[in-house]
Amino acid sequence: MAFSFELFVAQRYLKAKRRQAAISVITAISIGGVAAGVMALVLAIGINNGFRNTLQRNLLGATAHVTVTERGSTEGISAWRELSQKLADLPGVTESSPALYEKVFLNAGGNSAGAVIKGLDLKSARLAKDLIPFVKQGSWQSLQDEESDAPYLLIGTKLAESLGLRVGNYVQVINPVGELTPFGPRPSYHRMRIGGNIETGFYDIDANFAFMSLPALQRMMSLGDVVNAIELKMANIEAAPALATVAQKLAGGHYLTTHWMDQNRQLLGALKMERIVSIITISLIQMIAALNIFITLVMMVMEKQRDIAILLAMGARVRQIRNIFIYQGLLIGGLGTAVGLVLGYSISFAADHYKLIALAEEIYSIPYVPFAPNPMDAIWISALALGISFVATLYPANSATRVAPAESLRYE
Repeated sequence: MAFSFELFVAQRYLKAKRRQAAISVITAISIGGVAAGVMALVLAIGINNGFRNTLQRNLLGATAHVTVTERGSTEGISAWRELSQKLADLPGVTESSPALYEKVFLNAGGNSAGAVIKGLDLKSARLAKDLIPFVKQGSWQSLQDEESDAPYLLIGTKLAESLGLRVGNYVQVINPVGELTPFGPRPSYHRMRIGGNIETGFYDIDANFAFMSLPALQRMMSLGDVVNAIELKMANIEAAPALATVAQKLAGGHYLTTHWMDQNRQLLGALKMERIVSIITISLIQMIAALNIFITLVMMVMEKQRDIAILLAMGARVRQIRNIFIYQGLLIGGLGTAVGLVLGYSISFAADHYKLIALAEEIYSIPYVPFAPNPMDAIWISALALGISFVATLYPANSATRVAPAESLRYE
């Protein structure tokens, strides 16, 4: 019952027309400040989550979670079948497949560009997830064609655009260390045909990678039955560091094991730091809103001294007077928080759905700003806003309890 009384009075004070219009204006500014801070925080966290989720989804859709490579040698992994099977049996590993990476130059009609060709095991189950879904034009099955006049190649869409290549066109592949002669290594030239375009959504892959069958790449590079990487996929990508440690022990000292977090440490570190800085910076908006709440309540106490004195004279407790102004501050904070959450999540949904903010893909690796606000973030954002609002009410609420009824009502 006491709670209802205090909340009722707080609501009446908040809604009532005042003799001092400045209090109403500052109250509106306070609500707007809290709403702006909450909205900005939702948007900032949504952008951070969006970048992390999008980059993680696009990157890990086309790359491995854990990679085992040969340490300090260029001869390749010859016993890759046995090692791949051992790694596949590790707990948490869903797939283990070999890969061969080679740096080459592509030349087409006067246009040239450096690229990395990845040799794929076409019998691997990974193709159904890591390659086939990203083929935008042509067919991945062209890689199986061994009767063509030239081996087939799948090429990233951005790389194809820069070279002016379409499906069915021929391209010259230059291996800079292709043939060993008495005078040293000499480049080798290979004529290949574009069998399809790959678009992963991750710029670095789409602009720099091409794909072909593992045996065809081994022949082109004049290699034996070797690979230079064994790639592992796992169900729980967050457990990649632990799996990398186990895989390193199993593979032995001749091999080097890395995981996706280590390979993208700078990017993930930048996103983590950006999240922390955003929270700290945008929380300053909440501080300004709290200052407005503080000023509003101080002025309210000054205006309502007569009402406070009457309530005390009628038997209201000091604690109830304090709570009236605390509840009033929390109502301001709560209203601003609700408005901010609605605006923040609505803007995030619209901006992500309609891709409203474009980006330079060659810089950010994705074409637009992704928004992915987590509904659970609303809990701690609301708690932060209400907590700051509560702190702002303490001094004015305590000031209200020091009103002396006899002094305030002496001349009434």
